[in-house]
Amino acid sequence: MQAVSIPATCPRCGAALRAPGLMDSAWQCERHGAVAPLKVLPRVTADALRQVSRSATVPVWSPLPLLAGWTVTGLGVAGPDGAPSAVATTLSGPSPLGGPADLVVVAEEPGIGLGARVAGLDTVDPGLGRPGAPDAKLDAAGHDTPLWRSDSADDRCAFVGEAGGVWLWAVLWPPAAELVLLEHVVLHDLRHDAHVAEELAFGAPTHRLALPA
Repeated sequence: MQAVSIPATCPRCGAALRAPGLMDSAWQCERHGAVAPLKVLPRVTADALRQVSRSATVPVWSPLPLLAGWTVTGLGVAGPDGAPSAVATTLSGPSPLGGPADLVVVAEEPGIGLGARVAGLDTVDPGLGRPGAPDAKLDAAGHDTPLWRSDSADDRCAFVGEAGGVWLWAVLWPPAAELVLLEHVVLHDLRHDAHVAEELAFGAPTHRLALPA
């Protein structure tokens, strides 16, 4: 991963960033100011997942077992080099109602804005307090984890909750792919289950993390 030069972009809008300099120690987005730089790997591999897992300060979520026909197709990290404070994993496979589908799972500390950007929102955090019963559930590192529906762009659906002390986003394309969450989705934190990376299937890269929302 370190051997490849990956351009940094804004986690909130995908725009190119101005690197830190003598007058400013932060990465700067022309629109959003100081941000945590996002780097999207050109191709995700088991080795890349292991490297990110060794340094991330947030969970590196990956389902296991993968749903039938699904593969891991993307990986993005935001935050300081060597200590990512946001990690997004993309998976692709068949939608329960037919056709292709994508799922992006984001773990991030407050204030990053990557999960909201993936959901198609121009906000940072989803806010505190979720009234009513959850709309979906995942098993995250052995814990039942409730998720609530979030606002999102029309071409996708988004759910958000908390796991591992940080935000957990699950964003799916197309909206009908939300039925994926009715399956028993079990997320492993690769920081503690690094061996899981060897058991995953990897597919062709998707654009879900590389393009502006």
